[in-house]
Order: sequence, then structure tokens, then C-alpha cells
Amino acid sequence: MKETTTKIAYFSAEIGISAKLPTYSGGLGVLAGDHIKAAADAGLPMCAVTLLYKEGYFKQRIDDEGRQTEVYPRFDPNPLLKKLPIKFTLPLRKRDVWIQVYEYRYIGLTGHEILIYFLDTDLDENFEDDKVITLRLYSGDKDHRILQEAILGFGGIRLLDELKYNNIETYHMNEGHASFIIMQLLKKFNGNHAEVRKRCHFTTHTPVPAGHDEFAIDRCERLLDGLMWKELSEINSIQNGRLNMTELGLHFSQSANGVSKLHGEVAQQQFSDYKIEYITNGVYHPYWVGKEFREVFDNRLPGWREDPKRLLNVDAILSEELIRAHQSHKDFLLGYANSQTQKALSNDVLTIGFARRAAGYKRARLIFRDLDRLIDIGKGKLQIVFAGKAHPADRGGKSIIYDVVQNAKKLFGEVKVIYLENYNLWLGRIITSGVDVWLNTPRRPNEASGTSGMKAALNGIPNLSILDGWWSEACKHGENGWGIGNPEIIDDETDANYLYELLENEVIPTFYNNQDKWISMMRESIITGVNFTAHRMIKD
Repeated sequence: MKETTTKIAYFSAEIGISAKLPTYSGGLGVLAGDHIKAAADAGLPMCAVTLLYKEGYFKQRIDDEGRQTEVYPRFDPNPLLKKLPIKFTLPLRKRDVWIQVYEYRYIGLTGHEILIYFLDTDLDENFEDDKVITLRLYSGDKDHRILQEAILGFGGIRLLDELKYNNIETYHMNEGHASFIIMQLLKKFNGNHAEVRKRCHFTTHTPVPAGHDEFAIDRCERLLDGLMWKELSEINSIQNGRLNMTELGLHFSQSANGVSKLHGEVAQQQFSDYKIEYITNGVYHPYWVGKEFREVFDNRLPGWREDPKRLLNVDAILSEELIRAHQSHKDFLLGYANSQTQKALSNDVLTIGFARRAAGYKRARLIFRDLDRLIDIGKGKLQIVFAGKAHPADRGGKSIIYDVVQNAKKLFGEVKVIYLENYNLWLGRIITSGVDVWLNTPRRPNEASGTSGMKAALNGIPNLSILDGWWSEACKHGENGWGIGNPEIIDDETDANYLYELLENEVIPTFYNNQDKWISMMRESIITGVNFTAHRMIKD
């Protein structure tokens, strides 16, 4: 039985396992989904726990001026999820809150199953303000976040006990959102710190302070009546009356990792009391490789799904096959883009992709720093596809989207720029397989990993990126892409100038005038991608 053979329990506030399940917002959830898929292929004895967000993250709408609005269509978990005959309660806000459990079965390439459990409070038995606890991902105020994380942590361990998972050897916390499992495990093991610590592993995904939840202890005690570990003085992650969820997870973990070499170093500096290694993220290549390339790989490199190292033999693929497959992906992307916007993107123009969460440190506006220079460089030679959501409460993120759209208007007739709505798993796949160059311009060292560039590489797309996250390990300048800027100088103007020089002197001339070099870079990009798959990640 799964309950007796399962050894690993994976906890994540979001899991992007299917485009039909809106239970993720961005990189963290998509990475969690890729992790589970690769674990299933490897036959790992694992289950996963997350929350069921019936109104998802949100569907994004962007008006002609660039103003983002959000809509929240209700998601029906049937028939994708199986409703289990299991309900239990947690004491929250001095009353019992009922939790319903749903199950999703992910089947790997070899037939191995991993069960994902979704916890839901949208039940008739609950008060109205309890029904909405799990309704939306990353919504509400601090109190709401405490309640959501309590459902995931305390509720997740309770669920495993209800299901008789009695042989769990490793509890993997995917970020601090899951760290309340620690307090429930302390109860389970009668306060034995060593017993808890030897079973826990923690992954941190962000060097940005806002990504590490801190909650006031008095609020936690008021909201989580009877759940909090009574011996709080034993927990050194409490300072000035506040509980740092990342430090809670780290303190009670036997091992911890950042998600790239550089991020591991940054995380070690941030949390110097703990030993933090690094395991560079990877992506689930059978999903992220586009349809046409999948067919080419099936024909020329059979077995590549099970063993991505077979892609190292990319020279077995004819150049015309690479070009044809990529052009097919590009045609599909641009066809979709043109159906959604009033811009007529051309399939013979160098197309740059920039798709990720709208956050200040990711610097989506960097390429627009000098519009006149961008026009001089790119008129008739360049077009850019943007996508990405801003958190509904993030005015700064929304202003980024607005500014991109406004800059697109200023460039009208010179350099075509579009912003596609509702970035999700499906759109992510067609963008990362359909553009010609993948652009990433984070303010170093804030990009912990940057998995979208790995997806592009596996589709033969060169990266044009700041040397941050995974790209600081992967970049072979002029061979598989280009590194932007000097790692020792963190300055927007310097980086923008470097970007313009690369576009003018290397990227655009190579694309239009040196097809042999471009095809070589496509091959080298695929080879690079092999070392950044989720299959490699779980082995590490």
C-alpha cells in the first residue's frame, strides 16, 4: 500500500501540476510540479500536500493602457481531483474549521504514481470567513496567510496521520510557507528536537526579504488556538515577538538548499546560523520541450524522455530539422499573439521573449531605458513578447506592466512590443519554445534560479541574460547565449548599455547574417539544457 511504502512527504503552498489546475502562481509552484513529475519518473516513494484554491491565483486582464485587473472564476475540482471520504478539523480562531481532502494521481513515464493531496475549507460546515481561507492563492492580509499556512502545515501532518502514512522518513518543506509542519511534528514526536530534525529538509527559493514570511507571535497564538508549540522559548527563529517561517524551517531541518550555486551562497549569508548547500533547479523536459522538437527528438534521439542525456547527441539532428521545428513553434506563438492583440508580429523578425512575474528586481523595463537607442538598433529587426502577472496588491508590479504597455505605444511602428495576458503553464510553454532569444534582466543576485531560461534552452533558444541564478553557471558567452553586464557592477544604466551593445553587435548580426553560427548556438543551448533538467535535480 502507498501508505506503508511512501517515505517522502513534500509540502508546498502551490503546485503547478497541470494547466487545468489553477493552484499555482509562478516559478515556485511550477518548479514544485516539475519536481513531482520527475520524482514519479524516478519511482520515488513520495506524496505531496498543498491547498485547493477554487478561485486559483487569478485570471489576468490587461486593458489597452496597460492596467491589470483580476477576475476569479470558480474552479470545479471534479473530475480532475478525487474527493476523498476524509474530513477533519483544526482549531482556528477559537472554533473548529473543517477540512476536506482531494486527491490527484500523477503517473510517471514508468507508471509509478505520486499522490498529491489538496486541502479545502470551502465546506458547508464552515463559517463564511472560514470557507474562504483556501479560496485564493496568496490573497488577504497577514492573518489570512497565517491561517492558510496553518492549514498546509498543521493540517498537512494531520492528513498524513489520518491516512496512516506511518513510514515517512523525509518531510520536504518547499519554502517557509510549509514550516508549521515543524510544530505539529514536535507534538507528534513529544518535543524531541532530534527526531524532528533528522526527518526534515528545507528548500529556500528567494534571496528577496519579502519572500520570507514573518508573523507576530501574538497573532499566531490568537489565530491558532491550541496549535502552537507551547515551548516557544526553545525556538530561536522568534525575535522581537515575530516568527520567521524560513528560520523555523531551517532550524529544524537536517539539511537545506538554495536553488543555484550563487543563490546558495547568498542564502548562506542571509541565514548564517545554518548550513545551506545548493541544488540548482531543473525543469521537467518532457513537458517543456515543444511539440515539434518532441517529434524530432523521438525520431532522432529515442529514449530522450527517460534519459535526457541522449539530447547531448543533438548533432544527430539535421540543421534543417532544427530550423523547421523552431519555426513551427515560432509560427504558433506569433499566430496566437496576433490573435490576442492588434499588433501584427512577423515570423521573419528576431523575436525576444520576456515572461515572468512582474516584480521590480526582474527589471522588465530595462530594455526601454533608452528608447531612441532601442529604435536605432531594432527598427525592423526586433520584436518583443512580454507576459507575466503582478500580484493583485502589488502596485509596483502593476506599474511595471503599465510602463511596458506605454513603452510599446511609444515604439509603435518602430519596434513591435506586445504584452500577452494570463501567463500560465500553457502560455509559458508556447513562449519558451516559440521566441528566438530568451531575455532575463534581474538585478543580481536577486534571481534565485530562473527556470524559464532552462526551458528555452531545451528548445534550442539562446539566452540573453544577466549572470544571475542558473545562468551564472550555464553561460558560455557567444556559444549558448550571452551574458549581460559585469557581475561586479550592479547598475541599471550600465546593464542597459551592455544589453544594447550585445543586441547591436552580436545578437542581431548573428541572427540575420550568420545562420551557421546561430544553428550552432541552438545546438549548444540544447546541450546546456540537459544539465538543467528536473531529472538531474532530484538525483542531486
